Amino acid sequence: MVKRVEASGKSTEDAIRAALAELGCRREDVEIEELVKPRSGFFGIGAVEAKVAVTYKVKPVEVARTFLAGLLERMGVDAEIVEVECEDGIALDIRGDNMGVVIGRRGDTLDALQYITSIVVNRGSEEHIKVTIDTENYRAKREESLAALANKVAGRVLKYKKSVTLEPMSAYERRIIHSTLQNTRGVTTFSTGSEPNRRVVIALANGSRPPRRTGAPRSGVTETKIDAVTD
Repeated sequence: MVKRVEASGKSTEDAIRAALAELGCRREDVEIEELVKPRSGFFGIGAVEAKVAVTYKVKPVEVARTFLAGLLERMGVDAEIVEVECEDGIALDIRGDNMGVVIGRRGDTLDALQYITSIVVNRGSEEHIKVTIDTENYRAKREESLAALANKVAGRVLKYKKSVTLEPMSAYERRIIHSTLQNTRGVTTFSTGSEPNRRVVIALANGSRPPRRTGAPRSGVTETKIDAVTD
């Protein structure tokens, strides 16, 4: 995102200072273009003020932090937003008391904040910038919980020879289930249904998938459902 302002002053330096004050940034972070050179004139007659254009390229992480701070303020959440070191894209951590309202039911609110912030950051960007927003290490805990669930259900599928359909999950959560069980012998995973009710099915590997339209279980395999994931 690029911000550009024009400012005038008795001297070029005065004009630059005025522009920097309006942008709220430092001189080393901007590009300066002198539009009009100042002239003192003759006894003040014909005097011309200096005019400059100052351009500031806002860093994506600043866009993310500013936008997220505005969202949290509207939610009535008093929190600090801290940039976390990340090799891939932008990672922000929300820190404060009572972060349950930020997390929401099984991370729904946190996912929504991340999704909306990502849209704003990538608006007008030539390359996609990955944005990750977390609080109280929720995402790592959720990933651990989902991986444990996947292994537990896989064991049940192998023991009872029944496929299991999990509760609706986000694409991020479904990927965790698929990834956890991709090398587990004897079971396979696939997704069924439409958003926002798309679910992961964990089934025996030695069979054909049930028809997608009817949701019928695999031939010779009884299907059960798990309606809730324990965080």
